[in-house]
Amino acid sequence: MNTATATFINNLPVTPVSQANRIPSVDVLRGIALLGILLMNITEFSMPQRYSEAFRTDPSNVNFWVRAVMLVFFEGKMRAMFSMIFGAGILLFIANKKARESVITFLFYRRMGWLILFGLVDAHLLLWEGDILYFYGVIGMIAFLFRKMKPQYLIIALPLVAIVEFVTQTMFYQDIRQKRLDYVQVKQSIGLQQPDESQKKVLAEWREMELSFIPNDQDIIENTSKMKSGYSTVAKKVRKASLEFQTKYLIYGIWDPLALMLLGMALYKWGFFTGKWTRRKYKWTALLGYGAGLPLVLYDFYYGYTYFPNLAAVFVHMEKHVIAWINLIYPVQRILLVLAHTSLILLIFQSGILQSQFRRLAAVGQMALTNYVMQTVICTLFFFGYGLNYFGRLEYYQVFYIVCFIWLLQFFLSPLWLRYFRFGPLEWLWRSLTYHQVQPMRKKMQKL
Repeated sequence: MNTATATFINNLPVTPVSQANRIPSVDVLRGIALLGILLMNITEFSMPQRYSEAFRTDPSNVNFWVRAVMLVFFEGKMRAMFSMIFGAGILLFIANKKARESVITFLFYRRMGWLILFGLVDAHLLLWEGDILYFYGVIGMIAFLFRKMKPQYLIIALPLVAIVEFVTQTMFYQDIRQKRLDYVQVKQSIGLQQPDESQKKVLAEWREMELSFIPNDQDIIENTSKMKSGYSTVAKKVRKASLEFQTKYLIYGIWDPLALMLLGMALYKWGFFTGKWTRRKYKWTALLGYGAGLPLVLYDFYYGYTYFPNLAAVFVHMEKHVIAWINLIYPVQRILLVLAHTSLILLIFQSGILQSQFRRLAAVGQMALTNYVMQTVICTLFFFGYGLNYFGRLEYYQVFYIVCFIWLLQFFLSPLWLRYFRFGPLEWLWRSLTYHQVQPMRKKMQKL
């Protein structure tokens, strides 16, 4: 970048976004999505691998029904909503910026670069294995390339990206399947004999797959022990897994968020997120989404209940099916239900009721980065061994008490913070780093 461009960026008239200039409905949706994501993340913070095998086929257990509600109504939907809002946020970032396109592009990519760095800190320093900030930074750079595309073409891109995702996921599934078949064949052929070199390679490849994705019972015991250990032991485990997902398996993880970001761009351009649709259109979207999505997700849940009660059953199913066609249901029901959820939220928001609660949710959304990292800090310190060491100690339904505590904390703390400050602390840092200019933080208090 030349000196003139750098000088121009450093002298941009950057002013804090006033409440009047924000889009409250977008902040509300971002806040709800952020809180909802914790419903799914909490088990990765707190529970051993394959924890649900103990109750997933037992309707007499309260954990069965709690899990059913989570899978049907929330699993994937909150992350999908957040991804769509992130896509809309790309367009919001570039809106009304009086600068050359090259300058705006540079600013955006610098912004995403810092988000990637935040993600690396979240994953490798704060030790959150399920971090999404890194991925959103990388995928946001790709989604930005589609910012000028008309919404109807963005919608066409959605199924195309979904097809690419299904193909890549199928390739990954078939790789696991083939390694499983080879492993079973070798184990049957060698018996008590010592394996030869080719057989050792097959066994080693399957062992690597176990360690990364399909832990056996002894692995789970060892991994649980690691999570209940000191910082260095937890870090060694988490950093290895995080690094693999951020590099080796990155190609498998970009398609889903990318498709949803493109959908979010299209919906923003159509005025869906900003409340420009009529109540009738929102109602029909909700009715169609729930009407088609709920039967699909219920069938998906029933299929899992019937055919995937435990890991052994998963292997049996895998050996019989070259392609897991059942996986096609997930992206369809997920899109239908997230559109229904979002439409219902916007209908309630338009109605004028619960305005105090919506203002608090909007504050949570304005501080999404700070609140996301706060969730990491609270959960790791509560569950991991170098904190209060509650990992694996609570029943499945009990971990949602922690979710409720964090919700209440952020529900009340976020608006309190924004009463005195213009941004959340990490939002302030992110913005300052993006523009290479320290942003004003405190609000000017009006004299009585």
